[in-house]
Amino acid sequence: MNNGLDDPMNLIEAQQLKLSRGGVPLWHDLSFSVGPGLTFVRGGEGRGKSSLLQVMAGTMEPDSGTVRRLARTTFHESPADPVHDAGVASDWLAARQASLPGWDAGVATGLIEGFGLAEHIHKPMYMLSTGSRRKVGLVAAAASGAELTLIDTPFAALDTPSCRVLTQLLREAAQGDRRAWVMADYELPASLAGARLAGLIDLGDWP
Repeated sequence: MNNGLDDPMNLIEAQQLKLSRGGVPLWHDLSFSVGPGLTFVRGGEGRGKSSLLQVMAGTMEPDSGTVRRLARTTFHESPADPVHDAGVASDWLAARQASLPGWDAGVATGLIEGFGLAEHIHKPMYMLSTGSRRKVGLVAAAASGAELTLIDTPFAALDTPSCRVLTQLLREAAQGDRRAWVMADYELPASLAGARLAGLIDLGDWP
């Protein structure tokens, strides 16, 4: 399901990637491309899903292989990092808005309401639940306007109404022809069954 490596719409082209952790290979000879729409990275526990997103973002390099990162803007940030504990959620979003020229304030406002974040957005991060911090990150991901948007297990710790909002967001992303979204998770959520995927990168399971 992946785009060909010669597709001019590609935002990432990777060939023969290899990565090991503690001497144990996570991937070997992994080749793929990512273009507009929704690409799903599937893998079992410890198969390197998060590491692959870091490789795509350019914050980690593989042991071998080549990666061409062609997106002009990439979003791969999470307010769950403890370094953000003392910061206020609204300030965290404002800083991202200031640094991202494609930021859509209307999308941010709509998702803050849809995710039920309005009453929490002016609190310090350490006062927010895991789910609420994840929602803040998803607001930024959607509003960023980034050509390449990378999200890791986005449904984890979300309440049911927020899962519905996220499902709609990702179904719309799957239909898009400008932005590339890459979502990593253990399995494709049932709510996204039938969604048109631009690509599937299956990292497999441990034997």
